[in-house]
Amino acid sequence: MPLREPVDLVPPDQLGALHFIAMGGTGMSGIAIGYHELGIPVSGCDQADSPTLRHLAAMGIPAHVGHDPAQLDGVSTVVVSSAIKADNPELVAARRAGLRVWHRSTALAALMLGHRTVAVAGTHGKTTTSAMIATMVAAAGADPSYVIGSPLATTGQSAHIGHGDCFIVEADESDGSFLQYPTNIAVITNVEADHLDNWGSPENYAAGFDRFATAEPVEQVVVNADDPGARALAERLRHDPSTTARVITYGEADDADARLTDIGFSGMTGRAVLSHDGSDHVLNLSVPGRHNVQNAAAAFVVGKLLGLDEDALGAGATSFAGTHRRFQLLGTAELDGGTVTVVDDYAHHPTEIAAALSAGRRVAGQGRLVACFQPHLFSRTLDFADAFGQALARADLVVVTDVYPAREEPIPGVTGELVADAARAAGARVRYVQDKTALPGELAALVRGGDLVMTIGAGDITRAGPALLDRLAGHRP
Repeated sequence: MPLREPVDLVPPDQLGALHFIAMGGTGMSGIAIGYHELGIPVSGCDQADSPTLRHLAAMGIPAHVGHDPAQLDGVSTVVVSSAIKADNPELVAARRAGLRVWHRSTALAALMLGHRTVAVAGTHGKTTTSAMIATMVAAAGADPSYVIGSPLATTGQSAHIGHGDCFIVEADESDGSFLQYPTNIAVITNVEADHLDNWGSPENYAAGFDRFATAEPVEQVVVNADDPGARALAERLRHDPSTTARVITYGEADDADARLTDIGFSGMTGRAVLSHDGSDHVLNLSVPGRHNVQNAAAAFVVGKLLGLDEDALGAGATSFAGTHRRFQLLGTAELDGGTVTVVDDYAHHPTEIAAALSAGRRVAGQGRLVACFQPHLFSRTLDFADAFGQALARADLVVVTDVYPAREEPIPGVTGELVADAARAAGARVRYVQDKTALPGELAALVRGGDLVMTIGAGDITRAGPALLDRLAGHRP
């Protein structure tokens, strides 16, 4: 898939009616909601029905199942995701009719026009950090607009058009989309090679973040000082005389501008002290994991850059309950010997898996940590099989299923068994279950009271957790 270059933007009120192909996706649905809340006519479709599509229909957005050129009647602008192929019948008809065709990133960028914008980029942590910023800014009374990659656990919303000046987005680097956004405050959580099928090399991937951080509208760059890739970027920016943006670092590093100390955890909560601009602020979090403490630090710094009240920002950090598929508690089941807890997580890169399992280890306490992983993309599985194995070996028991292909065609010899073998080599106890439909039964036979079970991956592994709970006759909170 080629990298995307920015295109000229048109204000939303000049686009006419919009039609979203693959509107049921999380990213696409959020943008569609944004235009709908502005009062602009929106319609869309997807190849299969889904709760998201039904939710959009309930909001008054025409949501069709299936692709039919007749659905373009009255449409001026067609929005597509990266998953849409050139031979899609609606896309073919749109191009033949001379309609404006935009990638989803361009449609999102147009929504951002006229706002003070915050774009959160990074190999990992984009969704949670952008969601934390939206929650904390809202808690400070600023009513922000936002489009993020997963619904907030508290509201079920992934997008909102507020009355305030601030617009917060999750900035996807996978195909260069983040270069399209008119960004004022750039947040970079980390830079670690990924999506090499698009970028070609780790050097090209890192250079993309440099370009994102040095775009003309950028005024401040908030960077994680604890991540080697992000830290190197910050140092390059500070030593580049042509860079006009202010660089603010955060993290546990001694030289971080916003420094984290006294970090502690208890169950599903976390706590830290953030020292910034001569003041100390206590962050009390309702989500687990050291990575979430860092994400909250970034969000707090952004809130201060927006001129918001520090106490209100801190209260917003405490109220943040996570997003769907980010260490999301699905439910519990009672077995002899104790409670089985089931959590779902979107982690699909080795570093993300390591962070999620580290949080899981703290939550599991004396119980076993069971990781059920579905690799995502054949190319990523080939590139990172050994690293996946090393990360998964943090669990007491690892169950691996076959690769979720997403947009890719199979690569000969690349299956989930590569990851299973790598996890065994790293010392893990591993079960390879090629057929994902067999996972609930396999897991039900393996788990015991006191276990924390984590279903992990960016594909449809998310179905395994609820099915396991049903088999265990559990309940969901």
